[in-house]
Amino acid sequence: MSRQLQFTGYLNTPTLWLGEGPMGLNQLYLKKLPTPRFIQSLDGKYRLGNLVERFVTAELKEYDHIEILAENLQIQRDKLTLGELDCLLRIDGRPIHLEVIYKFYLYDPQVGITALDHWIGPNRRDSLVLKLNKLANKQLPLLYKPETEAYLNALDLKADQMQQLVCFKAQLYLPFGQEVNVAPLNPESIYGSYISFEGFSAFIGCKCYFPRKHDWLVKPHTAVDWVTFEQAQERLQEFHEKQSAPLVWIKQPSGLMEKVFVVWWNQV
Repeated sequence: MSRQLQFTGYLNTPTLWLGEGPMGLNQLYLKKLPTPRFIQSLDGKYRLGNLVERFVTAELKEYDHIEILAENLQIQRDKLTLGELDCLLRIDGRPIHLEVIYKFYLYDPQVGITALDHWIGPNRRDSLVLKLNKLANKQLPLLYKPETEAYLNALDLKADQMQQLVCFKAQLYLPFGQEVNVAPLNPESIYGSYISFEGFSAFIGCKCYFPRKHDWLVKPHTAVDWVTFEQAQERLQEFHEKQSAPLVWIKQPSGLMEKVFVVWWNQV
């Protein structure tokens, strides 16, 4: 699938929250522009997170009032990497440290207590709260480490004069057939649902498509090689045995298309 479709998918993803964010994290808000062309040539070795960073850069370059100063700045102490600053920039002359995040979270009411606790990764190896904690307690404080000062001096920057922002986007998926109040998160971040391997029979008679991970960014469309429900079930058996939760595009006989994670850990 084309980089342009992936780029457009990134651009159309809303920020995960509006206004004041959890743990004092503030989002970067940009005035929406007509979708630009993505012209950078990239090989296929980029992980999804790195690909999104390139998309953020391409987006930022479309704004005349934004100047990118440095990207992916690795902070080291005696050859030991302490961490990385995703992006340093100026917006209307104001120095900014920006961290970039793009995630996929599923709502599991059985996990945790608070509204934010319930959001976990498709394979249960990460969660929204873990990421927020890492941002607030590790990634953003890196700006103030003594080891960072020399890098900032080279760019004529001072940590205590910089504002820290995040570009935190995510796609949210709800239990199949359920409605959930996702507050304090942005309801526009809801992209689809998830269902168990056993429950996938709800889609009998539908066509299916398994996008590769980079294409999880893309809005479903018809110009793909759809497979039958039976073919999809065979492939899902392989994912299930590996305890891996794929994202599947579902096309109903009516033509309606939706995005569904098929998980190995939910037996309902």
